[in-house]
Amino acid sequence: MNKKIHVFVSGCYDVLHAGHLQFFKEAKALGSYLSVSFASSNVLLNHRGRVSSLPDRHKQEILHSIELIDEVYIGNDDELGLDFKSAFLNCKPDILAVTEDDEFAEMKKALCESIGAEYVVLPKTEPSFETISTTSIIKQIKAPLSVPVRVDFAGGWLDVPKYAIEGAYIVNCAITPFVSKHNWIYEKKSGLGGSAAWAMLNGEDGVSSELNLGVGWQDPAIISETGLCAWSSGPMPALYIKSNPDFLNKKMALYFTGQDHDTPGNVDNDRDYSKIKAAGEVACHGVKERSLELISESINLSYELQLQEGMHILPDVKDALAKKYSGGGFGGYALYVFGKSKARDSFIQETPNTMAIEPYTRPTY
Repeated sequence: MNKKIHVFVSGCYDVLHAGHLQFFKEAKALGSYLSVSFASSNVLLNHRGRVSSLPDRHKQEILHSIELIDEVYIGNDDELGLDFKSAFLNCKPDILAVTEDDEFAEMKKALCESIGAEYVVLPKTEPSFETISTTSIIKQIKAPLSVPVRVDFAGGWLDVPKYAIEGAYIVNCAITPFVSKHNWIYEKKSGLGGSAAWAMLNGEDGVSSELNLGVGWQDPAIISETGLCAWSSGPMPALYIKSNPDFLNKKMALYFTGQDHDTPGNVDNDRDYSKIKAAGEVACHGVKERSLELISESINLSYELQLQEGMHILPDVKDALAKKYSGGGFGGYALYVFGKSKARDSFIQETPNTMAIEPYTRPTY
């Protein structure tokens, strides 16, 4: 009679996918009996910092329904990387199978030696179709279906950590229309915070994504917060004041310059940061007082600085109170602000490559 060869595997298995099934299949092929231990909800929270997708008993039942698996344990030991230790020592398997990138390899080898079990490393064999990980699945679940983008009024560049000035402000506003992965109505590389929006639509941390590009954090901050906001300049987002932007309704329009915008390529340009700070202070007062005049003044001050930086003169528009390049400028969209909605609408009707935008604040229920 052939001896039963007992194989043991462990993992989080929080969101089961085909990669897990492939691993179970290859592990089972090493013997004749497969035990699977998964990290309990407590272990996931304490060791991985995340909430389990399912209650433990539900997850145990799902794993048990897989024909490859003969026994399922809930790993609840406190030792990091060895939450399955009690079950392992109790059932004394012949083999512990792990993946080649196991971060707790040495601890698991020592555990195997303590009972005379064989430690077997299995290469990660990808399924024949598109691969996916639990992390990427969780990101997709958490990702919003759509997000606003933003216009910036003043204080831009002071959200880049190396150019931050204590006591300075960055002022911006979330806008509609929204964007989604399947419906992106704006031009790409246009200065509206599109790279941050795209990262967030893919479940990424927008702030980390932008800082990794070498630019500032204002885009993901305002896209997440929404509304009309003044932020304190510094290494990370810190909301100073937020206001209802409804006084900007039907007062804003975008004009596409026909040129790509490149923020990372312009980060280190020479510019007068003391004047950028001054423009941000005016805009911050505009947020506090909900003043179209102060917001317009700050936009015009920012535009003067953009011209000093070497950007081309934007077209003059009748009845426009203010204008500036969006974001880092040198292309992309320009923002125009009007005192009356009729003037805004006439501009859009008469001028090619323009579109209406509206301020957006997330509803509170």
